[in-house]
Amino acid sequence: MKEKLSENSTVVATKDLASCDLGGEAAILDLKSGIYYGLDAVAANIWNLIQEPKTVGDICNTVVSEYDVEPDRCEHDLLAWLQQMADAGLVEIN
Repeated sequence: MKEKLSENSTVVATKDLASCDLGGEAAILDLKSGIYYGLDAVAANIWNLIQEPKTVGDICNTVVSEYDVEPDRCEHDLLAWLQQMADAGLVEIN
């Protein structure tokens, strides 16, 4: 059963991934599948945040404080992005 993401969910980057900074953006290599993923600057910032477990609410608060985005829009977009990352096996949801 798929875990339902919410503001209170805790997310963390999955182990068995390699990532590197690319001038403010990032690349992730899934070591199991050999698939590369590219992240823009905002996503790379979020990726750095979730190297340790963080709640969606904490991540959203950080993004809102660093970027010109409304809290509701941030939460909506963040939940969608994290769900895509979870579906790809790149993050774990608790």
